[in-house]
Amino acid sequence: MSGNAAELYKLIKADPEKKQDLFRQALQNPKGAMQAICKFGNEMNLPVTSEEVKEYLSNIDDSETKQWLLKARGGL
Repeated sequence: MSGNAAELYKLIKADPEKKQDLFRQALQNPKGAMQAICKFGNEMNLPVTSEEVKEYLSNIDDSETKQWLLKARGGL
């Protein structure tokens, strides 16, 4: 698994506005949220694929993230 997914997650988690924007997008368009995560990764010079993000999120031990995933499960 790419270490970039973990680093990217840290950046997203540290930015409440970015995190909220992605959450809202995931509720409305989960696949679009995944594309936005990958695009953000490229912008931050931390490229990730959707598969790397899915793998990372499936193994994370964070109750807040798990709740987020339950709501956005469709595209993730």
